[in-house]
Amino acid sequence: MTLLLSDKECSEGSLTPLTQALESEDLKMGSQKNNNNSQDPIACEEGPGVCSMALTIFSLFLITVTLPMSLFFVVKVVQEYERAVIFRLGRLLTGGARGPGVFFVIPCVDVYEKIDMRSQTFEIPPQEILTKDSVTVFVNAIMYYKVANATNAVANVDDFSGSARLLAATTLRNVLGTLTLGDILCQREAIAKDMKTTLDEGTQPWGVMVERVEVKDVRVPEQLQRAMAAEAEAARNARAKVIAAEGEYNSSRALRQAAEVIMDSPAALQLRYLQTLNSISAENNSTIIFPVPIDIMSIFMKCNQNKTPTKTSPTQGHLFDQFQHSPKQNLTPEIPEPTTAEYNNAPNQVKTMEEESSFRTLIGNQKNALAS
Repeated sequence: MTLLLSDKECSEGSLTPLTQALESEDLKMGSQKNNNNSQDPIACEEGPGVCSMALTIFSLFLITVTLPMSLFFVVKVVQEYERAVIFRLGRLLTGGARGPGVFFVIPCVDVYEKIDMRSQTFEIPPQEILTKDSVTVFVNAIMYYKVANATNAVANVDDFSGSARLLAATTLRNVLGTLTLGDILCQREAIAKDMKTTLDEGTQPWGVMVERVEVKDVRVPEQLQRAMAAEAEAARNARAKVIAAEGEYNSSRALRQAAEVIMDSPAALQLRYLQTLNSISAENNSTIIFPVPIDIMSIFMKCNQNKTPTKTSPTQGHLFDQFQHSPKQNLTPEIPEPTTAEYNNAPNQVKTMEEESSFRTLIGNQKNALAS
């Protein structure tokens, strides 16, 4: 039963904390709407009625009569990480949640509910999200939360845990939907902070405090993975080529300076030569090196340059050119075979067949030699 009374006529001591919170909100809304600062009558709840008081006294009488058996139903204990929210005949008791430790309830009148105050973990299932640059990704995250106000967690929301989890999944989709794929991959800490701020605003009336939010995994389609890998490889190759070109440029400048130093002091070349021999001997012990001074080689080169070429007579040169440009001819001289008279008149004539054959063979060899 409710009565319309002014603020002065309301008995504030008889109001429950939940009723006081609701009335304060109504007062704020009324003060914003009323520009004349006029105080409108509000609904003020009555304290426990006669029936409530009678039931409470009767329960206390039963507890006294049934002692000590009634202590098993009166005395309750909650752990250090728990709180008990007590309702007496449907009204929330003043003083907030009870615990930790021992507290008393009146059987048949009081109803209490235990709330776990420890931090809980919820893994947000993978959400299919369309990013700002029209890329479909699957993202899942982890949320760490706990109950900060047990009274609000019981009185203001039906299931504080389920409500916080559903809100976390929705917030994840809303936050990531406004970002590009590159921002999602690179700005995970900023995303976690934005989600925590948004969730705190939504879960504060429920008595739930979000401690931490972390983006666990971001999965992209395989085709996009291959495209991103090809892009990254091309970028790395481009950077490698630039670095190699810079190295070549720097090495060429260093070599130029080294050449200038060697030109100014020839002894530096000899020192460099000895250092090279030392390096080769340290790495390849089986290699045998015979050092030959470069000055000796330069002397031989100068001697070859000072030699004058052999001169040919004009007649020989003319004959050589004529022979070179003339058509091919049979330059083999024709040697007539000796006649019988010449053979008979030759000195030391030989009348045998063997001597004649050897003589003809000798003449044939001479022909071949001239032909070659």
